[in-house]
Amino acid sequence: MIKAGIIGGSGYTGGELIRILLNHPEVTIDFVYSTTRAGKQVSGAHPDLLGVTDLVFTGEVNKNVDVVFLCLGHGNSTKFITENEFSETTRIIDLSNDFRLAADAVLNDKTFVYGLPELRKEDIKKAKHIANPGCFATAIQLALLPLAKANLLNQAVHVNAVTGSTGAGVSLSPTSHFSWRNNNVSWYKPFTHQHLGEINESLHSLQPHTGELFFLPNRGDFTRGILATAYTHFEGSLEEAYELYNDFYKDAAFTQVTDNEINLKQVVNTNQCHVHLHKYNDTLLITSAIDNLLKGASGQAVHNMNLIFGFKETEGLQLKAGVF
Repeated sequence: MIKAGIIGGSGYTGGELIRILLNHPEVTIDFVYSTTRAGKQVSGAHPDLLGVTDLVFTGEVNKNVDVVFLCLGHGNSTKFITENEFSETTRIIDLSNDFRLAADAVLNDKTFVYGLPELRKEDIKKAKHIANPGCFATAIQLALLPLAKANLLNQAVHVNAVTGSTGAGVSLSPTSHFSWRNNNVSWYKPFTHQHLGEINESLHSLQPHTGELFFLPNRGDFTRGILATAYTHFEGSLEEAYELYNDFYKDAAFTQVTDNEINLKQVVNTNQCHVHLHKYNDTLLITSAIDNLLKGASGQAVHNMNLIFGFKETEGLQLKAGVF
């Protein structure tokens, strides 16, 4: 058994990590850190854990745990690591965007490996520290990586993706109140979303020169999940496209390519990404679907932990969607 610590355990991603790790056969939760809820029951912040765990939030950090997950707001992980030095053997898995880009991957003596298993599995296995990918970034990369590997992203790529309200975090904002979000859809950060940097770095690691990526994110009136549609020029047949994707993901534990049209419900509450292809004339449409809190955050973080410690990739993550 390894000991895990969670920093920032009162938010959505912290709650998901607690739920996963409580049922992980190789892990025990050593502490759940929160500056605002220290001394209070974890089930007070996550009522679905009532009767499941007696864990209490703490304001103290055990710096000798085997792995620590940082579930902090963007920009706060750097500050926390600087102020709290962990042991040489402690693995750090950060869920913020602080270390995802190559230019930000080193802090003091710590180097963070970008943690997208479908792209960097062997690097992750040898890593000490992980920069967990963003949720939109995960869905979009998994839609496009096989084309980049084949050097086929030579023209503009257009992406539309809609996300649930949990993607905005626990803290309220004008666009996350129920009365605003319910029965409503809107776009935001058109063509400038912060995940574009990590997406482009990954694509360019496979194909140095690609067509421009135009990404329009949308807010959906549901709580969790991301459905992304991407389309670009493709001269091959649909069968050839499926051959590319099936070959790229043949060893992927959680990315499934299907010729059946997909929808969001089939992946929500799982660590799966489902990918579907459709061809219209010389345009290939790729649809991908993930749960933003699991495959897009906490589930992927646990997948990375499994790879680092040599556990079975799917350990603790064999979750099933409730379609109806």
